[in-house]
Amino acid sequence: WLILLCPVQVSQPPWAEQPGQLLGAFDEKAYLAGKQLKPGDDPYRDHAFNLQESDRLGSERAIRDTRHYRCASLNYDTDLPSTSIIITFHNEARSTLLRTIKSVLMRSPPSLIQEIILIDDFSSDPEDCQLLSQIPKVRCLRNARREGLIRSRVRGANTASASILTFLDSHCEVNADWLQPMIQRVKEDHTRVVSPIIDVISLDNFAYLAASADLRGGFDWSLHFKWEQIPIEQKMARSDPTQAIRTPVIAGGIFVMDKSWFNHLGQYDTHMDIWGGENFELSFRVWMCGGSLEILPCSRVGHVFRKRHPYDFPEGNALTYIKNTRRAAEVWMDEFKQYYYSARPSAQGKAFGSIADRLTLRRKLNCKPFRWYMENVYPELRYGTQSELQSLSFMLNRLNHALCQSLVYWKYTVCLQIILEFVDNFYA
Repeated sequence: WLILLCPVQVSQPPWAEQPGQLLGAFDEKAYLAGKQLKPGDDPYRDHAFNLQESDRLGSERAIRDTRHYRCASLNYDTDLPSTSIIITFHNEARSTLLRTIKSVLMRSPPSLIQEIILIDDFSSDPEDCQLLSQIPKVRCLRNARREGLIRSRVRGANTASASILTFLDSHCEVNADWLQPMIQRVKEDHTRVVSPIIDVISLDNFAYLAASADLRGGFDWSLHFKWEQIPIEQKMARSDPTQAIRTPVIAGGIFVMDKSWFNHLGQYDTHMDIWGGENFELSFRVWMCGGSLEILPCSRVGHVFRKRHPYDFPEGNALTYIKNTRRAAEVWMDEFKQYYYSARPSAQGKAFGSIADRLTLRRKLNCKPFRWYMENVYPELRYGTQSELQSLSFMLNRLNHALCQSLVYWKYTVCLQIILEFVDNFYA
């Protein structure tokens, strides 16, 4: 992440209402008081961020307008369609969840918010969601069992009444005029899937920090998502800093998509479990089946990035991620899936379920081959022959042993960065 500090504060939008009008009969104080951190409890234990600091902030605050100054002068259509905002969560902190909802209500034109659909993925306390349904425009749906992000989002999309879907994580704060740029782009072309620049909310002190506007989504052959610099030729061609950024993949937590296009493309692969890999599957499918992915610099949303998952995976985090990414590789990556298995040899032999319905979908949609994606969307992703990959795997194992095992005082992230740089140099 490249962090930029900006002193400009978010101005009060002309449509902002008083908190009492926004929340209706909802008793905010009672809701927050119902879940308080007890003295002596570890504030990071349940949510993998500092709950004490989140609770201290309350449900709303002023945040910096982190957009480029030219964004404030842009105009959008006055007849933009409204959107259904879908937020899924499992045992989210009440203060964080409420702050997400209130930021949407306070920083979005009311005419654009058709509804906010909360999907409670079988949280321990049903009232975490049920009480929030007292807020105007907020609906609460509770899963009868743990389903995970992917199937929960599909349930929300199927319930949505608006023609535009906005998927949002439950630990976010939207920034000034975040929604209009994304809806405008989708209105102009319904096959676009658009994402904001995702700013960083510190998991320790909840400081709101601006992310660089020169990043896009990328990945390595193990299907590990990463933020990367826009290629220099694209950067040189961008004369306007407010222009959309083409991205090979999206992070997946926050994006806007036409509902009919979402359904036409097959929604999500609902045989994927809990979380992980669904952003690759969706990104490949959008590009290869006639759409495009963009990041919009004039849309900013802050997100709490955590270092661990605060919830359990029924089959374990690693096995679930392997299952999900293997499904994506088998359906969409064609002969290039060999590079996935070379980079992630532990995936071989692991169960991933039937993919017959997804293969049928791909044929029905007449999607392009993955080679087209490599040549036209992500030519920067290097690949080599099978013998080169075997040689690379052998050298990576030796490098991993030499650096990660022997130099135990090195942090894992430093070691990982060296390995990734080594891979880049190998293919350079």
